[in-house]
Amino acid sequence: MKSVTTAETSLFNFAQFETSKEVQLNLYKRLLKPRLIEEKMLVLLRQGKISKWFSGIGQEAISVGVTSALEKEEYILPMHRNLGVFTTREIPLHRLFSQWQGKKSGFTKGRDRSFHFGTQEFKIIGMISHLGPQLGVADGIALAHKLRSEKKVTAVFSGEGGTSEGDFHEALNIASVWQLPVLFCIENNGYGLSTPTNEQYFCEHIADRGKGYGMEAHIIDGNNILEVYQKVNEIAISLRENPRPVLLEFKTFRMRGHEEASGTKYVPQELMDTWEKKDPVTNFQQYLLEHGILTEEQDAQFRKAIKKEINEHLKIANAEEPISSTVEEELNDVYAPFQFTEIKPTSAKKEMRLIDAISEGLGQSLEKYEDLVIMGQDIADYGGVFKITEGFVEQFGKDRIRNTPICESGIVATAMGLSINNMKAVVEMQFGDFVSSGFNPIVNYLAKVNYRWNQNADVVVRMPCGAGVGAGPFHSQTNEAWFTKTPGLKVVYPAFPQDAKGLLTASIEDPNPVLFFEHKALYRSIRQDVSEDYFTIPLGKAAHLREGNSVSIITYGAGVHWALDHLASNEEIDADVIDLRTLQPLDEEAIFNSVKRTGKVLLLQEDSMFGGIMSDISALIAEHCFEDLDAPIKRVASLPTPIPFAANLEEKYLAKHRLATSLEELLAY
Repeated sequence: MKSVTTAETSLFNFAQFETSKEVQLNLYKRLLKPRLIEEKMLVLLRQGKISKWFSGIGQEAISVGVTSALEKEEYILPMHRNLGVFTTREIPLHRLFSQWQGKKSGFTKGRDRSFHFGTQEFKIIGMISHLGPQLGVADGIALAHKLRSEKKVTAVFSGEGGTSEGDFHEALNIASVWQLPVLFCIENNGYGLSTPTNEQYFCEHIADRGKGYGMEAHIIDGNNILEVYQKVNEIAISLRENPRPVLLEFKTFRMRGHEEASGTKYVPQELMDTWEKKDPVTNFQQYLLEHGILTEEQDAQFRKAIKKEINEHLKIANAEEPISSTVEEELNDVYAPFQFTEIKPTSAKKEMRLIDAISEGLGQSLEKYEDLVIMGQDIADYGGVFKITEGFVEQFGKDRIRNTPICESGIVATAMGLSINNMKAVVEMQFGDFVSSGFNPIVNYLAKVNYRWNQNADVVVRMPCGAGVGAGPFHSQTNEAWFTKTPGLKVVYPAFPQDAKGLLTASIEDPNPVLFFEHKALYRSIRQDVSEDYFTIPLGKAAHLREGNSVSIITYGAGVHWALDHLASNEEIDADVIDLRTLQPLDEEAIFNSVKRTGKVLLLQEDSMFGGIMSDISALIAEHCFEDLDAPIKRVASLPTPIPFAANLEEKYLAKHRLATSLEELLAY
């Protein structure tokens, strides 16, 4: 793309928009800045001084116009072609340059690239490569504003290609059902990498989809800066008074490749020629010159000042030393800092089932944290399929106890947005199996966000799980191993009512994302005296349930009760029993101490064997306790099949069926 030059005449009728000369000049300078930065970056790319670049040349009017129309305290969630958002929010250029070079003065400590970052200072929440979750995050941010009665708008960007993702539909549906003040800004630039729009969708306009959600929608000329600014400004003013979502389709074109290495050979030349004439910078420049709003001398001064700023800030970024770190620093940033203060249980207790203890823990957490919101399918008036939230609506209201559409991915992303906007969220998966539909935002957004740019994810995902209730392959999984291997997540799996309540309240206090597993077969079958008042149990501490010297049985969840029941009927077995309770972080000390005392270890899990957490615990024991072992490590797990429905098949499937024989073999070794 050639440098900005004066067009012969403007193609756009800018005069129809009533905007002051001061605003027009300011918009022009804001347009010019990302263009001149990009031209510099393309030179540096050819010189091999930067490794990659995603160009927004030709689309600057959208980023600049939308950002200019929003207030500085309103969140914007841009994509990788929205440099104008960052420059219009006046982020110091040397920090952007350092970010692109992976240096410390950037926003991700060299851990992520280009625009994959957020900054609370400038109220910008950057993308992840999986595009779609960004839209649901905007829903959560807007929900927090609405719950606090703050008259604020949230703007989120996507390309036309991203509208093919399920997250797009989930986010728009959530925003429409809850009437959230979100501007869904779709930059329809003609191509998703090399795939043209006629291979992306079959409707004439993306804006037409708004009708399906009962949502207001507008088509805006994305190359006309005054049209973008004025229309978005009018809509934003309206949304602040009358919260609702609006779908905006900006018609524009991508003048360079998806990224510079891709090129544009797949684009017909006549199409390139047509859109080059619609360049948003040159057309607005010409209009301002023609109407005496801008002089050639002023224009030259603007360019000189911006280029000077670019060069000065490049020198600052280039002079900065390459990023360095220690293993300790890297590990410390995986989780958000949290100073846990244990609240001891009181002596007053009453007998509860596991399900009642969880319900009470949720209720007392809602009382303690007024900024806590619970979301899930059928959890409001119906009380959830297991009735854990029964009566909550009457006590806490529908704003905080929110029925959701069936859209796990969108709701997890919404929970992330609540956290970004300083609220807490608990998401109930109706069944833990359904988390697969929300897997992406959990493992790629929530888990990584603190490590990437120091933003916590204050989200607990409740996971009713487990077999033994005749629920079949899609309602019986215990899928904790999907998450224990993902850095940044915490995984909790209680077996008793007292633990369930104290660990749940602690999980809600913790500003990090927690997967909280609740075994359905234990909900109403396990009773215990539980402390009535609010209390917490620290995550990462196992429970030593029984002391013995012949063998260590290490387990969690339903496995705890299988082991205790077997030992109760076989009193001659001198077994040490450890209930892990928390799978991530793992109480390695408790495991090693037990194994070193007994010399034999049986690792029991309900999950199937291969890839389960006990495989890693087995490896840890082999590494740290090898010389203390008197027998091979024994793992006991369920069959490597989906979970069958029929009772006799399910019984044979479960690890419980093989516990006695495996323990007998180990003791006889």
